[in-house]
Amino acid sequence: MSASSSPVRVGVLAPLSRPGWVEAGRHLLAGVELAAADVAAVGGVGGRPLELLVRDTAADPRRAEAALDELDSLGVAAVVGEYHSVVARAAAARADALRLPFLCASAVLDALTDEPTEWVARLSPPQSRGWRIYAHALLAAGHRQLAVAGQPGEYWASGVRVLRKALDPHGGTLAWFDADAHSPEDLCDRLAGQPATALLLLTGFPEPAVPIVRAVRRDVRLADVLVGAPAGQPEFAMWADALGGDGAGVPFLRHLPERLTPLGERVAAALRARRGGEPSFVAYEGYDALTVLADALRAHGTDRSRVAAAWPHVAVEGTRGTVRFSRVPGIGVWQWAGPPVQVVDRDPAAPGSFRVLRGKPQAE
Repeated sequence: MSASSSPVRVGVLAPLSRPGWVEAGRHLLAGVELAAADVAAVGGVGGRPLELLVRDTAADPRRAEAALDELDSLGVAAVVGEYHSVVARAAAARADALRLPFLCASAVLDALTDEPTEWVARLSPPQSRGWRIYAHALLAAGHRQLAVAGQPGEYWASGVRVLRKALDPHGGTLAWFDADAHSPEDLCDRLAGQPATALLLLTGFPEPAVPIVRAVRRDVRLADVLVGAPAGQPEFAMWADALGGDGAGVPFLRHLPERLTPLGERVAAALRARRGGEPSFVAYEGYDALTVLADALRAHGTDRSRVAAAWPHVAVEGTRGTVRFSRVPGIGVWQWAGPPVQVVDRDPAAPGSFRVLRGKPQAE
């Protein structure tokens, strides 16, 4: 096979086994694979087909680093994907060290790298932006005393800092309860003794999130306490399957606009046909990530340094708007500055449907 007809290899990272969020990983991969099929339908990259080399991170940072090393040795032009923030952080650091372009699709941790890098770009909004919007939605709804059922971890700790920073100017408070140290029933007892009007779940799913939600919903003392999940767990069918009506009315963040672009509408229909269900925002992020990368490869070539140099010149119509990367204060990677952010919940009257409680356009 000649070099001109050999495949352009692209690495894909996604959590496809436990303890990773497997459903999110499958949505991410579905979006990437659909985009790859669309790239193939228009002649690939300069007449060359794309070859996806998919690697399961299983929510393990060390596994992601090993995958980057392997993909580097296999000669990929770039890597896309990942959902879990701590995994994406490890992947971004390794990609920077290898001088391997990495387009992060879904992870939100602000500090994706310790130092600014030219090699990494990101589609999803930084946690400081999304969680600030979430906090403002709670404040607008009258919730100033919050409680958190949380677990240790860099992602959760970062989220708490964002929430506190948003609450402080408004006299808001946030009480932390260790979800690993207390049973769901004990958490309910402690919450009943607090002035908090909302309990935020900063935990893994299904454990301990599901038993905590069930315990709160069944405790008459907590009938007026709002349950929230800013990290987005209620977006996925597994949440509704596990909790049914108990999982409705739980506000969460998702990265969708009020209306998809015409491309987004077509992609939505194609993903529904492929998966037999409604695509999540993570599927659109996967589609957009590979679409943006393919455009960069066509316009600037497959040399890694050229791909990395292309990030500030990207202007690609995606499923949720036009993607452009820039330098955002406090963020060390090339960042899509205006991805859409919504605060949404499942409708208590129809848990299979969503209600937009607060929406933000791309230009916030």
